Amino acid sequence: MKTLALFIGLFVSNFAFAQFDVEERDDNMITENNKNILKIDIKEPLLQVAVKNCNDFKAASFEGGIPVYKETLRKYMYDYLNTEFYILNGDFTFTLTIDQTGKVTNIEGSPKVANSEVFFDDMKYVVRRIKKNWTPAMCNGQPVTSQVKIKMNLSSIATDV
Repeated sequence: MKTLALFIGLFVSNFAFAQFDVEERDDNMITENNKNILKIDIKEPLLQVAVKNCNDFKAASFEGGIPVYKETLRKYMYDYLNTEFYILNGDFTFTLTIDQTGKVTNIEGSPKVANSEVFFDDMKYVVRRIKKNWTPAMCNGQPVTSQVKIKMNLSSIATDV
């Protein structure tokens, strides 16, 4: 009988101490120490690269117009960029390749600076999250692949909380 009481006592005490450890842990301490504030200024107009030897070129367009695309892109950048891993300052240009169906098939960023590849990978993710398609560029009445250049100025302020 004493053995059974000892076993039950050890069993209950293990649960009590296990619960104590989880409740006392502070997971928010590391993530709340530093914050980056990001300011995004997307320049207008977005530039289109015209197709060579085209007499009747019609630029690619976004459903709702360029202001809708700019606001959507800005919103998604605030939502999905992981600004805790890099500080962004300066002018950046992104070239989107839009195919004949209106889908963004390639995203290239410049200028290449130290540790910019992580930011460019995040921007590829952000642009691919925008689900609406573009209306493809037209050359002599036929849809063609085109490029759209987006220029933006980014400035980050790192703060300690």
